[in-house]
Amino acid sequence: MSLSESLPPLVVVVGSGGVGKTTLAAALGLGLAQEGEPTLVMTFDPSLRLKDALGVGESARDREVAVDAGPGVELAASLLDARGTFDRLIARYAPDDEARARILGNRYYHNLAGSLGGILEYMAVERLFEVARSGRYRRIVLDTPPTRQALDFLEAPQRIVGFLNSGVLKIALKRWFDDRGRLKPAAMLGPLGSRVERFLDEVVGLDLLRDMSEFFQAFAPLYSGFEERAAEVEKLLRGADTRFVLVAGPGEEKIPDALFFARKLGETGYGLGPLVVNRVHPRPDGAAPEGGEIDPSDGRQLLAWLGRRDHDGLAALKTLLPDHPLIAVPLLPSEPSDLASLSRLARRLAERLG
Repeated sequence: MSLSESLPPLVVVVGSGGVGKTTLAAALGLGLAQEGEPTLVMTFDPSLRLKDALGVGESARDREVAVDAGPGVELAASLLDARGTFDRLIARYAPDDEARARILGNRYYHNLAGSLGGILEYMAVERLFEVARSGRYRRIVLDTPPTRQALDFLEAPQRIVGFLNSGVLKIALKRWFDDRGRLKPAAMLGPLGSRVERFLDEVVGLDLLRDMSEFFQAFAPLYSGFEERAAEVEKLLRGADTRFVLVAGPGEEKIPDALFFARKLGETGYGLGPLVVNRVHPRPDGAAPEGGEIDPSDGRQLLAWLGRRDHDGLAALKTLLPDHPLIAVPLLPSEPSDLASLSRLARRLAERLG
């Protein structure tokens, strides 16, 4: 069976760190494109290893760059630039030129907004919405960072909706400063108010507070659009056209991470597809000592022990997750690092998915 027959239009590759998610995402994307499906592989992994895997440069930040994968193969790669996505959203959705200039010129936005906690994840949500809505690609493969940050990505739509409906935002939208830049509550207190302002200036910095107030005021017209798009992306991620491919490392000690992510996806209503156990050692002839010490100088004993450990882990995962296809990808002599080796890995994945 081909990859295009086995996988839906949107594939989200998730798992813990160091298990080969980026390589597998690149291989899946290349395989789908070689089957005649215009495909985009995108990542919001901060390490940006995808650009090396597919041979694209920094130009792929926040825009699609064609991958030279052969005649007739339509494959592109995109690397998330959170700040660039934020700037483009403001330019697109600000109600007028004045509002746009106020936001883009705001010091709070300019210095802090691109690095605030949660911005990367929410900008990934916005970027995914842009690409999916454009209809330019029949297939999208999304590479994610390790488990915990990938969960932040999945929770980003609910978090942004919660924030936009929260009392905190309503407080932030109040006009705390008058036209002269004075804190309104303090101005009403006369001399005492001046002392309050000096105290706040020393502790927090009134310039920062003014910039923050200006930022939230200028941003107010965009909130409803953000809420609508967050809801649309959440619907997309939970829909029948999306599947999560969970990548795990070999061995029984990796099972808790895989089960944790599988449980979280199930509890929150996301569709878990195949579970890929990557870099599985073969079980060679001979056996490792049962319950005994491994002789570190005997490579055959070590390989046998690793093979038995990995296959015991596979058997345990099959028992614990019986409703999900389990694909074992063997340990390769070297990590796929070019299009030819990625293509071979894609064919191996297609065989096992079928």
